[in-house]
Order: sequence, then structure tokens, then C-alpha cells
Amino acid sequence: MSVAFTKEEDYESVAANLPDRPISPHPNLVTPQGLALIEAALADARAAMTSAKSGGDVSADRTAMARATRDLRYWSSRRATAQLVERGEDDGTLRFGDAVTFEREDGRRQTFRIVGEDEADPVKGSVSYISPLGQALLGKSVGDEAILAGASVEIVEIG
Repeated sequence: MSVAFTKEEDYESVAANLPDRPISPHPNLVTPQGLALIEAALADARAAMTSAKSGGDVSADRTAMARATRDLRYWSSRRATAQLVERGEDDGTLRFGDAVTFEREDGRRQTFRIVGEDEADPVKGSVSYISPLGQALLGKSVGDEAILAGASVEIVEIG
């Protein structure tokens, strides 16, 4: 069969119909750093949209336009719903935006910062306030115990 009779444009059409990125039903709490990350991602999405539009024939690269449009919708929504949470006076309990160090039963210590969903990156030491870890630790104080993944941990530092 000749290539002329295949439906290559159909593959591009399918790729260009990207589903929207899911938006969390939880409040969009952000730290000042998280808000800056959202604003940077929104600026990047706007730049990608401009680049896709100025690339000439939009139909030549519909997937780039679809990605830019999808990302612009997502980050615009996240910016519009962002609720900045400033750190208040320290009351000794773990709050949104704080870092917490806990010790596991085997003696390992781990530190994570409790942040918003878009800012969370466990590899870099931050977890979302809605994560099981965040939920288990928020509101606790130094010396308190919490259950994480079925094991007890003790909070040793909040900062």
C-alpha cells in the first residue's frame, strides 16, 4: 500500500487532542515559593503558546499548540485559585510551609517540607499537605508520634 493512502494526519489529530490536566478538588494552598513556581510555569505556558502561534502554519504542528493550550489552561486555573499561606507566628506545631524532621523506628531520620500540590517534590524534600505523610504530621509538635505507612515515627524537629 502506498504511503499516500495512509492516514498520517489522523495520528497527529489524535495527538493534538490532549486531555486537560486534572485539577485537584482540594484548596490550592501555596507557599510564596510555590506561588512563584506557578507564575513561572504560567509564563512558560504563555511563551509556548506564542511560539506555537508564531511558528507559521499551526496545522503543521498541532501537538505543540495543543500542549501549549492545555498547559496555559492548567496554569491559569492554578494561578487564579492559588491561596497564599504566609508563615505566621510559631506556635510549636507543624503547619503548612514548615519543614519537619522525624525519626523512624529503625533510627533513620527524614526531613520534608509540607507545601502545596504543585510545589511538592519528594525527591527534593517537599510533600503536599494532602499527601498521607502531610496529613499524618500536620498539627503535631516535637516529641509527638505519628503513624506513617503502618509504622510509628517521632517528630524531632520543626522549622
